[in-house]
Amino acid sequence: KRAAGRSAFHSISIGGRDPLANVEFLRIAFEAGKPPLPIMLDVDGQRPDGIETLKKHLTLAQITLEGSSLDHFAERAMESLRVCKDAALDHAMVLSPGEQASDAHLLRIVEQAHGASENCAIVIHPPYNTPIDRDRRWVTLIERAAALHQDVRLSMRLPPPTGTR
Repeated sequence: KRAAGRSAFHSISIGGRDPLANVEFLRIAFEAGKPPLPIMLDVDGQRPDGIETLKKHLTLAQITLEGSSLDHFAERAMESLRVCKDAALDHAMVLSPGEQASDAHLLRIVEQAHGASENCAIVIHPPYNTPIDRDRRWVTLIERAAALHQDVRLSMRLPPPTGTR
């Protein structure tokens, strides 16, 4: 509370590799006292039941899929999007594909996300070293994705050590 009173913070972000592995701790902490800021949850979407447990404490849930094999995790991530939609939470699907992820692969996930929730924002982060200003692939991808879903964004990630992912 003291830190929130000193600065203009946007929200408290709960993230990491698997924060919902500690869902009971988070639930107890949030119920012990109302947090002074909105809560954003950033997860891989593999524990939709954890989102269900915490939904009354959350303002935003962000489901982040990373790497080249995004399909492997997509089914449970889509269930997490449905939980967010049903709970009327603001929610987003973030795709951070690896170098080997194909456009067809990404478009399939955009289509699945649209099927799970028409109201989610979809953010695509190209790999760090991708020259999107000289690569027509990303312009074409964003055009095709926007034809499938109304809210698709392309956003650059900051490389380490500045960025955290």
